[in-house]
Amino acid sequence: MHLDQFAMICIGLLLLYLAIVKGFEPLLLVPIGFGGLLANIPGVDIAVGNGILYQFYSLGIETGMFPLLIFMGVGAMTDFGPLLANPKTLFLGAAAQFGIFATLLGALGLSELGIFNFSVSEAAAIGIIGGADGPTAIYVAGQLAPHLLGAIAVAAYSYMALVPLIQPPIMRLLTTEAERKIEMVQLREVSQREKIVFPLMLLLLVALVVPSAAPLLGMFCFGNLMRECGVVNRLSDTTQNALVNITTIFLGLAVGSKLRAEQFLVVETLGILLLGMVAFCIGTATGVLMAKIMNLIVKQPINPLIGAAGVSAVPMAARVASKLGLEANPNNFLLMHAMGPNVAGVIGSAVAAGVLIQFVQ
Repeated sequence: MHLDQFAMICIGLLLLYLAIVKGFEPLLLVPIGFGGLLANIPGVDIAVGNGILYQFYSLGIETGMFPLLIFMGVGAMTDFGPLLANPKTLFLGAAAQFGIFATLLGALGLSELGIFNFSVSEAAAIGIIGGADGPTAIYVAGQLAPHLLGAIAVAAYSYMALVPLIQPPIMRLLTTEAERKIEMVQLREVSQREKIVFPLMLLLLVALVVPSAAPLLGMFCFGNLMRECGVVNRLSDTTQNALVNITTIFLGLAVGSKLRAEQFLVVETLGILLLGMVAFCIGTATGVLMAKIMNLIVKQPINPLIGAAGVSAVPMAARVASKLGLEANPNNFLLMHAMGPNVAGVIGSAVAAGVLIQFVQ
């Protein structure tokens, strides 16, 4: 066994430890970590050639099928009600995507300085980590920089798991005690008709402007339509549970197959991890700052904490905003309000992915 293979086996075991013992995104990190173990055992060509893990990768990630199926499941589990009840929160979700494009420019700048050597496609694939959406990050990496897929996937899911640790210091730094105490009014009731029409209108409007976003957003909206229309409950239940679970297993193992030593143990991997963290932090900060800017305009004040939920780590980012709101004011129940920008962030990351693919590929 070569030293680099031993190091990658240790990394695989570390991912399993974080998933099993620490509870960090176990649904993905368990299959990714185990796939990484299989891919680095000497003499076991399971991740190359005709190996089963390579077949999973070719079938599901090269084609983009696995992330799209996951997105359909996410759509079936998503309630657009909080966003429709308070449409202003769409701006918070959009602002949180700034981290994606800022990091893309940062990666290109570091490459110009000779610190790293990222192409435009690689920089775009790294930047999408800032959306805090694992399937979107995998989809974009598979399209633009498949050789970086393992590092990007590990970074994306690691930072999603660390949301409760990464976001609160940024949120506290950018808000005052008085701002964190702001109470928001009860959301209005959203009708079923609105919930049915919204995914159809969203898909048509976005796909006409950014056609490359249609695959991700289309699967997301189709899953949501199945949930809300009320006539295909069996299909919705299957999509939310069995289909997502099966796809998650194959997706994780396929990503793990890319954790091979010669692809992962390079200087660029460190750059991906660092830039991914920067992207995530910028996205959190811009979401909070957008809420503060909106408070200068709108009559009904917005608690800036919910701006941090604009990153699409659903529903963890919304829970973090709610927790900090309760710490500042025991009567401050922000969870449903934070779900608005949280869901908007999912839409925003899909649109950002489409923009990157359309202009970079």
